Amino acid sequence: MAAVDQDLDNYETKELTDLLDPPRSIHDGEVVLNEYTGDIQDFERGSQVFLEDGCRRIDYIMVWSSKSNDRRKEEERERKRKRFEDNLRQEGLILEEDIMDGRSFQFMKVHATWEVLTRYADTLKIRMPIKEIPRDVSALSLWDLMTVQLERLLNPFQLDPHKVPSPKKKYTWPFDRNKLYLYNIPENRDDFMSNATRSRIVDYVLRRKEFSDEGRQFSFGQINAGIRRLIADGTYLAAYPLHEGGWKKKCKMNMRRLLYDNWASWRVWYKVQPLHYIRIYFGEKIGLYFAWLGYYTYALIPASVIGFLVFIFGLVTINSDPISVESCDPSNNYTMCPLCNGRCGYWDYDQICMHVKATHTFDNAATVFFAVFMSLWGTFYLEFWKREQAGIQSLWDLRNFEEEEEPPRPEYLARLANCPKSKPHKVTGAMEPYYPFWGRQVPVYLTSSAIMLFLVLAAVAAVIGIVFYRISVLAALYMIDDPLVYRNATLVVSATAACINLVVIFLLNFVYTRIATCLTDWECLRTQSEHDNSLTFKFYILQFINYYSSLFYIAFFKGRFAGEPAHYVTFFGARQEECQGGSCLTELCIQLAIIFVGKQLIQNNVVDILVPQIKKVFDTLCTRNKEHDRSNLPWVKDYRLEDMGPTGLFNEYLEMMIQFGFVTLFVAAFPLAPFFALLNNIIELRSDADKFVTQYRRRMAARAQDIGIWYDILHGLTRFAVLTNGLIIAFTSSFIQRAVYRFAYSQDGTLNGFVNNSLAYFNISDFPPDVRPYESEIKPQYNATEFCRYPDYREPPWSPDKYKYTSQHWHVVAAQFIFLVVFENLVVVTTSIIAYIIPDVPRKLNEQMRQEAVITNNIILETELLRYKEGSKDATLGENALGNIRSRTGNQYDSGGSGDGDCTHVSKSDSCKDVEEVAV
Repeated sequence: MAAVDQDLDNYETKELTDLLDPPRSIHDGEVVLNEYTGDIQDFERGSQVFLEDGCRRIDYIMVWSSKSNDRRKEEERERKRKRFEDNLRQEGLILEEDIMDGRSFQFMKVHATWEVLTRYADTLKIRMPIKEIPRDVSALSLWDLMTVQLERLLNPFQLDPHKVPSPKKKYTWPFDRNKLYLYNIPENRDDFMSNATRSRIVDYVLRRKEFSDEGRQFSFGQINAGIRRLIADGTYLAAYPLHEGGWKKKCKMNMRRLLYDNWASWRVWYKVQPLHYIRIYFGEKIGLYFAWLGYYTYALIPASVIGFLVFIFGLVTINSDPISVESCDPSNNYTMCPLCNGRCGYWDYDQICMHVKATHTFDNAATVFFAVFMSLWGTFYLEFWKREQAGIQSLWDLRNFEEEEEPPRPEYLARLANCPKSKPHKVTGAMEPYYPFWGRQVPVYLTSSAIMLFLVLAAVAAVIGIVFYRISVLAALYMIDDPLVYRNATLVVSATAACINLVVIFLLNFVYTRIATCLTDWECLRTQSEHDNSLTFKFYILQFINYYSSLFYIAFFKGRFAGEPAHYVTFFGARQEECQGGSCLTELCIQLAIIFVGKQLIQNNVVDILVPQIKKVFDTLCTRNKEHDRSNLPWVKDYRLEDMGPTGLFNEYLEMMIQFGFVTLFVAAFPLAPFFALLNNIIELRSDADKFVTQYRRRMAARAQDIGIWYDILHGLTRFAVLTNGLIIAFTSSFIQRAVYRFAYSQDGTLNGFVNNSLAYFNISDFPPDVRPYESEIKPQYNATEFCRYPDYREPPWSPDKYKYTSQHWHVVAAQFIFLVVFENLVVVTTSIIAYIIPDVPRKLNEQMRQEAVITNNIILETELLRYKEGSKDATLGENALGNIRSRTGNQYDSGGSGDGDCTHVSKSDSCKDVEEVAV
């Protein structure tokens, strides 16, 4: 074994050593990264992100109000605050006040000592890097070589590696404070944990520390512990981690400015996201959201290209399309029946020539292909996202993630303040108040469900109201004597109804948001996760009905039950709406475009971008004369930023879920939906990044393993989209009618004569008196008209079964259902096979994770063995031990070394060491 070890040691040439032993810090003119944490190295001790001694970093800020009109409440809050802060000091945290006379709010700066950090890192089992950082230098495979070539092609979209260095993979192990010799702890211990990790530990302490003299117990049904409970009752106004410096050009380089320059700035809109740095700064939960949003945006590129090509195909083939040619030929002399009662006269079919051509751009031979493609696209997207997510989980150490037991929400405890019943929690054993299941929870849930059902029916009623608006206003406009009015009545009603529908959607959205929030608060769920999941379900159900109900009406109900000229079906004496040209696909496309593009334009661009800027200017004007409140201290400026609240990411996810529904559910009617979604997401991604970096307070770096319940919603939408697109092709478009005619009724196997075949005959003498057009509305060329045409498959008036459905009608209906069944089963089976074939975790990644686990375990075992043999606390992994690992794993690794090379390592000054030792 010694010979093998010596051979492997001699094998490490200078070139291999240079490859495996990266510098301990990465330098360029602007950015120096800390090797241990990935943060930007801060050389300037004494800057404003440190306490007044200039050595200890500010890990958290707590804010309270110094003005109150109720003296008794203020004294009670002061007592709670003092007790809470005393308990924090006893816990080992360092607190430093920032109190200024005349300022309406005051600040408390919090610093976690090394002892506190290691104690709670051990408790939370935070994974930290171990000493050895091996590197795999095995030969590149053919696929790896292809990937290298692909990366060269995509190089313009990559970030500058000098400004945004790539992260180095670290092998980690759950922290154990009794085995510090296992971990790669630098001389400056402040560099061991990232700033986000430090803030998360402090947040953990703040959320669990008592503020009562009696300790953690109930006082009138409330647990006297936690910063959130103190914020809820007004003792503190806010608590948040501090942003790491400014983001403007005049500020020195820091993590916040790096994210702005290389992520939030519009100058880099075409660049990839620095996900590693987003995760370091904001935490895994926010990092996963932006990783998903970026991946979704990339996935929209092929869908946008194909959809755009389908649209171009429709435009190119308009003039050669037999249906368009036949519809626009005035020599065919297709005299159509009146579109309304009395006021409308006869008209020629070629008058809707442009409408037919517009329909062809979306309803053509490529429509079915695109619907199938989008169904497969949804499955491919979700399956490959799972693979991408697996890679992120491996890189970010989330594979073995176990979320800590959640404490009760402060709002939950406040609501149960007077509840006399309590019981021990099943996991923690702590006594907590609770509502009786049958006496309170069941009635509340039943009432909440009833209100939800009522709100869903209200959204449906709004759609029905708009339908009646169209019918009644159309009838009213036809009664006006002005020819300019009643001849353009259909256009006026369609445009105004679509705009009214958009306004109603925004109004109901506002109302639903308030009601859903109130219902969820009324349910009084124990934990924040339960509260968020309940709110997510309510919001999405209501938003789904609100945004999509009008589209479902146009796609599947409008004009289906209009009847025939001799017996029109009426509502309150008015005829039902009918689709022009016999197909509602064009109107569905227009409605979808107005709602989809209008929502994206108004909500995303106006509400999410302009409103915050206006609010910022207004706040600046309001505080112009308040010199004390306009302090340039970073914690004061951060307090003036907007608080995202506990459901901040919820709104961002919800907005994307609604868009995903537009892209998938009705894509057969609007192939350009993926293209508009792509444009919107490019704006959305950068505007969200700007909000997180410049407009929001820094969120506590929360951890999460995946995107949670939102994946289930995406999966459900992709499955439901197969059904909706199949229904649109079968029943909304004229695809089946064209296919049946071409293969069963056409004389030459083409679509020549399709329009004539699809129009039924009607004898004008059979018109009821209230339907017959006025003599004044009949143009001279139609005075000799005996028969008019209407779109339907019915027997002619000279048939014994006049105006009854023809056999072709039943052939079409049968073909529609057959197509729907075949389409559904074919797509579902295909997508299921695809989902089965594509593994959730790539094979190479799975092997890499297993290898990493073996290497890490071997390093730990060898280090423990050497420590036992040598009896030294500072034992390190020697070359012989490393050779044993190499021989077992079949790879060559370098010990990582501690050589300085040409890099600079910053150590804490002696004075700062003294301050830390005194603090501990």
